[in-house]
Amino acid sequence: MSEKSLSEVAQKMRDIDIAMLSTHTDGGAIAARPMSNNGEVDYDGDSYYFTWEKSRMVDDIKKNSKVGLSFLGKKAFSIAVEGEADVIKDKEAFKERWTPDLGDWFKDGIDTKGMVMIKVSAVRAHYWDGEDEGEVKLTGKRRH
Repeated sequence: MSEKSLSEVAQKMRDIDIAMLSTHTDGGAIAARPMSNNGEVDYDGDSYYFTWEKSRMVDDIKKNSKVGLSFLGKKAFSIAVEGEADVIKDKEAFKERWTPDLGDWFKDGIDTKGMVMIKVSAVRAHYWDGEDEGEVKLTGKRRH
């Protein structure tokens, strides 16, 4: 087992558009839903997703901020991320992460009423590429 750096893993994540975001629901169940990764991101341990403030996912995060992300890429590359989620309502933060494709879901852009952004800060990330597996060391990130 060799250790890959965060930048090596991030390079493989560049072309993965969809991530499964898992939250803890009432009663301890786990709910997962697909979220757009906005493609071609430079992953630094933080992920950002736009959604609706009144969604079950946001309610789940407000009750328990520990979440999971799953990515499946080319040639059997997969990564599972454990992280802490924050719900962001700041339009300036929206501007930094906005891409034109998001207009398909949020017609008024960053001014769409009821829209929020979820930031997932990775605590730990496990990868498997079909031949090798390991854990990415995330220095400087929140740990619990």
